[in-house]
Amino acid sequence: MESQNISRRRFVKRALSAIAVAALPVRSALAQSTIWTRLEWQQFRASPQYASFLDAIRLMRANNNAADPNSWRFWTNIHLNSGLHGVPYFLSWHRGYIHHFEQRLRTVSGNSQLTLPYWDYFKNPNVPAEFTDPSSNNPLYVSRVNTNVYDALTLAPFEPSIVNFQRGTTNAFEVLLEWGPHNPVHNIIGGFMAGMDASMDPIFWLHHANIDRLWHAWALPDGKNMPWYTDPYWSGSFTYAIGMTTQRDRTYHINWMNYHYDNLTRPSTFPPRAEAARMVRVQMQPGRGSRRPAAGNFALAGPRDLGGGKRSLGGARNISLADVSTTVQVPIEAASRQQLQSALGRSAGAAAGAAPYRSVQVAFDSVKMNGAARNGGFYYNVYANLPEDYDAETAQRRNLLGVIGPFEIAAAEHHGGGNISFPATGLLADLAPDARDISISLVRVGGRAVQRGQSVSIGEIRVELSTEEPNQDGKFIPKPASACYC
Repeated sequence: MESQNISRRRFVKRALSAIAVAALPVRSALAQSTIWTRLEWQQFRASPQYASFLDAIRLMRANNNAADPNSWRFWTNIHLNSGLHGVPYFLSWHRGYIHHFEQRLRTVSGNSQLTLPYWDYFKNPNVPAEFTDPSSNNPLYVSRVNTNVYDALTLAPFEPSIVNFQRGTTNAFEVLLEWGPHNPVHNIIGGFMAGMDASMDPIFWLHHANIDRLWHAWALPDGKNMPWYTDPYWSGSFTYAIGMTTQRDRTYHINWMNYHYDNLTRPSTFPPRAEAARMVRVQMQPGRGSRRPAAGNFALAGPRDLGGGKRSLGGARNISLADVSTTVQVPIEAASRQQLQSALGRSAGAAAGAAPYRSVQVAFDSVKMNGAARNGGFYYNVYANLPEDYDAETAQRRNLLGVIGPFEIAAAEHHGGGNISFPATGLLADLAPDARDISISLVRVGGRAVQRGQSVSIGEIRVELSTEEPNQDGKFIPKPASACYC
């Protein structure tokens, strides 16, 4: 199957059904007749566009002028210098980024019909064979740590209960999708993918096209609780380079950017081979099973004021992570418990002004990676208050604070230090309203090529209170009753 032209009439029927056309903003997509269809890699490589794709990448990788948009390094530098991770608009920024890259592929190849393919690892978790052939003339090959990503897969973002979108809302889809499978795929593959220059690896573009597709598939058919396109949430624009911008509200729907996907099915199962491998590997890998990792013997840090409206409730210091999972137990003193309960009570709907502290986070300070570990191949799921016995998929939805691995640490270092914070107000409000201690479990996940020995050092892990409100992304303009995202 090749990229398709879709008539304006068919596009309007598909993308805008049940919405009064008069209520829609003017979009460039409506004024054009072509909506390009992005194909899954296995179909794409059999299409007439495959040769143009290889030619474009070969030419771009051979171009050593990083200031030239026709060079590979130009696009890597955009991601390196301005990529959004762990913050609002992670999905929107990357949607615009890969859209501009797709247009550049057309320019370089001279093929105006070329589209960016995607890799559906929920169907096949193996990096496509064309990317693993080390032949000298293969523009898709770079060195990687792992070429199978089933350990990165989770169905948590696609549970029926996940109907909110943006950070600061309960069970936010954008957050869950970033924590898995997005970040874990980066970490497990390793090599370039484990750092902020990840787009040096050609598989990056197929990975992000799939993440973009999964966002769109999740939002169907009514957009869930994404802010409506007229909401201030979508105000402003992304600037990728001089003369290269995308209005945020244009990223609300892929048809407004003139493309579509050939398959919009949300994943509901793991790949069969991955299922079997997961069960075996869960039994083999320390901490990957249903038992919470044992608590480590760490030096404790007591409660203290941190300045800037923040207070530590306690923590642990000088934590060294290797290939064994561990739990950090943080005792909460009586006076601190009252402060914690007040902050959590406010997040659950207590009267405004009831407490000086309004939000909770788990902070990792002075996080460092040893040299060999920077190449990736592993990561740690960070959970709060795991039950002694737990189900991995349930914990992914209920207890997951986030992910920490080479990719996240590289991002923290690149953006001004080695500190990583995980918002925890809503999660702890559900799990620990009367907590006498809080446990932070770091569950090691590794691909087939596993980094051994000491990997990560952390100066301190602590539970923090803040006078700042829990991160909310605005008051939302309600969607019309007839709204249809489809």
